[in-house]
This record gives sequence, structure tokens and C-alpha cells, in this order.
Amino acid sequence: MSSETGGEVRTPDWRLKMSQLYEDTVQQDDNRPCAGLRKELKACLQESDCVKVHHKSARECLAATDGSVPHDCVLLRQTFFECKRSLLDARQRFRGRKGY
Repeated sequence: MSSETGGEVRTPDWRLKMSQLYEDTVQQDDNRPCAGLRKELKACLQESDCVKVHHKSARECLAATDGSVPHDCVLLRQTFFECKRSLLDARQRFRGRKGY
């Protein structure tokens, strides 16, 4: 589906527009519970040495225990876990969701 001109492969414009539209939609419609924590955890992991230096994915860095992930990211991961767990807790009706 890609067109070749002069030896280079180009992606059709409609694919770029659709991917940009999808990214814009996902970023605007993130009304899920714990979305703020998810966003901060993702940004923290993207800025960590685990991703930048060791070239691991963010998912691999979540499980890393080699010290390449900053302590702040570990704390955000724990807070995000507690926020998600509070969604399943029936007592949240009285106490409210943890996190933001």
C-alpha cells in the first residue's frame, strides 16, 4: 500500500492523518479512573535511564529491579496500583478513590 519513489518508501498521507486523529482522540478522551496517575507514571518511565539508556520498553521497566528506574517512578507505580485496587474495593463508596 505504500508507494515507492526513487528507492524510498513513503507512507500514504491518510495513514498519517488517521494515526494523528487516533492519538488526539485517545489523549482527549482519557476519562478512565486513575488517568492522572497513569499519565505521570508513563512520563516518569519515559524519562528514566531504563528507557533512555538501556533501551527497554516501559512495560519491561515496570518489572525491572536493577536500579535503573528512579524511586519516584516506583512510588508512582505503587500509588497507581492502589488506585486501581480501590476500584474493586466495595468500601470505596464511602472513602472515595485513592489517587486522582
